[in-house]
Amino acid sequence: MSIEQIFATRTERMKASEIRELLKLLDKPGILSFAGGIPDPALFPSDAFAAAMAEIMKTGSDTALQYSVSEGYLPLREWIAGQMADIGVPCTPDNILITSGSQQALDYLGKLFLSPGDTALVGWPTYMGALGAFNPYEPRYDQLSVNGNRAASDYASEAETTGGKVKFAYLSVDFANPTGETVDQRGREAVLDMAEELDCAVIEDAAYQALRYDGEDVPSILALELARKGDLEACRTIYSGSFSKTLSPGLRVGWVVAAKPVISQLVLMKQASDLHSATFNQMAVHRVADAHFDSHVSMLRTVYGRRREAMLAALEAHMPQGVQWTRPEGGMFVWMTLPAGMDGADLLSYALETYKLAFVPGRAFFADGSGGNTLRLSFSCANEAMIDDGMARLGAAIRETMI
Repeated sequence: MSIEQIFATRTERMKASEIRELLKLLDKPGILSFAGGIPDPALFPSDAFAAAMAEIMKTGSDTALQYSVSEGYLPLREWIAGQMADIGVPCTPDNILITSGSQQALDYLGKLFLSPGDTALVGWPTYMGALGAFNPYEPRYDQLSVNGNRAASDYASEAETTGGKVKFAYLSVDFANPTGETVDQRGREAVLDMAEELDCAVIEDAAYQALRYDGEDVPSILALELARKGDLEACRTIYSGSFSKTLSPGLRVGWVVAAKPVISQLVLMKQASDLHSATFNQMAVHRVADAHFDSHVSMLRTVYGRRREAMLAALEAHMPQGVQWTRPEGGMFVWMTLPAGMDGADLLSYALETYKLAFVPGRAFFADGSGGNTLRLSFSCANEAMIDDGMARLGAAIRETMI
């Protein structure tokens, strides 16, 4: 007998992340990588964390090293509540759950809402980690429109083809992974209108919200819904935040803000899954955030903003005719569309072999496996000279492989 024969059917939809595999290339000499959407480790507030952790071990080790409540470290939840109030979402710590990164939040939300055959509305493309989190719960995917071009009744009737219902719309509205694009306020309002008609949830992934380099802030979907309804407990939007792109990805601290019935169910999942996120990590993040968050994020905006500008300038200088790309106002990504007939995966193979250049082919970001002529570039971990060199290599590789 092969043990694989008795695996649950959900494992058939669990696939390796292309990004996780590409990150292994960073250990190979000579590879110039624009693949991983990861923060620059040189910008981590390492000294602040070292001081915070030393102080925790000196004065708070009994709490830091012990089991704790599943909801999360209360001072950290109180700090997050203050941040949420600043963006138009006043809430209490009881509306907040600390998760092991926002990725765990997506897994829990898929588990909470999706039965086999239910429909999840997602972007085309969308964050591949969200697809990875939702896939084991065996949903059907449909393409989310943020411009109001599709009627809610169309979504509902198509969802019925698999015997399920539309359970949620998932979207990253600020500098989205992978496109770098931002949904304007009209689009956010349209998503809320559609969700009301479908009586489904909205999952707002705000992992990059703090990293705006120019343009005007747009109210979060949760803030817009709260303005409509006046009570967070009446809101269907679930906000997912993270410290991974601002303070540290390795400490794995994220959070969910939602109405209390949602939080209560997620707490039950947390208890059954890992009991609670690491208390030591939460305490460290709280101390660093409380003392340094605003100044640190301001520095990140300056550095990443320069790198964004360098990438856009290098693309203008080096890309052949027929190549298009997004112009993000923040975040870490530029999304490229190649001429029709080109394949991003084939281009990656050629670029690695010929130019020692890495990026992420776009197909993995599409729920239906389309988008072969797209790719994602990340500018977060390369300085301006590396960016210009890399885009020159990419332009050459595209010219040499164009049909």
